[in-house]
Amino acid sequence: MTPTPTPLRVLVVDDSAVVRQALTQILGSVGMQVVTASDPIIAMDKMRRETPDVVVLDIEMPRMDGLTFLQKLMAEQPLPVVVCSGLAGPGTEVALHALEEGAVDVVTKPRLGVKGFLEDSARRLVTVVRAAAEARVRVRRPRVPAVPRLDAGAVVPKRAPPVIRETTHKVVVVGASTGGTEALRELLEAMPPDAPGIAIVQHMPEVFTAQFAKRLDQTCRIEVKEAQTNDRLVSGRALIAPGNRHLVVRRSGAHYFADVVDGPPVSLHRPSVNVLFRSAAQAAGSNAVGVILTGMGDDGAEGLAELRKAGARTIAQDEATCVVFGMPKEAIAAGGVEEVLPLGRIALQVLKWAR
Repeated sequence: MTPTPTPLRVLVVDDSAVVRQALTQILGSVGMQVVTASDPIIAMDKMRRETPDVVVLDIEMPRMDGLTFLQKLMAEQPLPVVVCSGLAGPGTEVALHALEEGAVDVVTKPRLGVKGFLEDSARRLVTVVRAAAEARVRVRRPRVPAVPRLDAGAVVPKRAPPVIRETTHKVVVVGASTGGTEALRELLEAMPPDAPGIAIVQHMPEVFTAQFAKRLDQTCRIEVKEAQTNDRLVSGRALIAPGNRHLVVRRSGAHYFADVVDGPPVSLHRPSVNVLFRSAAQAAGSNAVGVILTGMGDDGAEGLAELRKAGARTIAQDEATCVVFGMPKEAIAAGGVEEVLPLGRIALQVLKWAR
């Protein structure tokens, strides 16, 4: 007789009774055990009695804000944390900061109509919490910002975007999900100013992607921006798919362009990594390099296989450095992966193949 699996234990920390009720209903309906707390002080008391598998955390709360609680948690008792944040304004910036501090994903909530919004987004919420339960989390230590160097004593200044950029000869396409925001930061910060053009799909709610691109642009030697239709893929630039829109690569003569398009979710996602990878297989073929990073599910597996079949070089992040090994694992199983590498070695291999 097969033993009954232990249900996920989820602690919801939010000062809104409406949010706590909605989250309890949604997560409870799929068999999760939900405990709630109206602030971090109460949450810590409940955690002493029983450790949850996942914490769903609001940012703005009385007595102790969510970011302070997250920092304390990641330093003392690392647990998978999903941030539940407002869609716009300061909430977006703080939520991205929370991802840098160790939260594994973010779900959004509006200022009005919270209950209805959460019910409409129930599938994503459940998927994110399940992915978080599989995440590898570690004791968080303060991150020293990357400082690009020529040698031990010479600091490379922040690039100034040239008026005319060179056409990229290779196109790099990257897909990521849970844990991907920090993986992408590490990958892109390692790229030199003349890196090949890069197109990225990171599973992330709309509105957050523009701010995410802006933060990366401030720390990287390449330009990073949220993609717009007709943006050129050129050397020294990375384009990130807007939340809730698909990103495709198009070729016109010797130039590659990005198109941002509507359409139904593919592999349960919009933007979808499969959509990006398939377009690159068709537009660039052997001139493409495909990279699949940490994430839950199988989005990107079929597309990466199509890329490899078209002659592209392909890389998957290894299990040891993934927050969640789902997407790379599925891509390997589908036969689309040429090299499996730790995160810290991927940029070097991309540059080797793309030059």
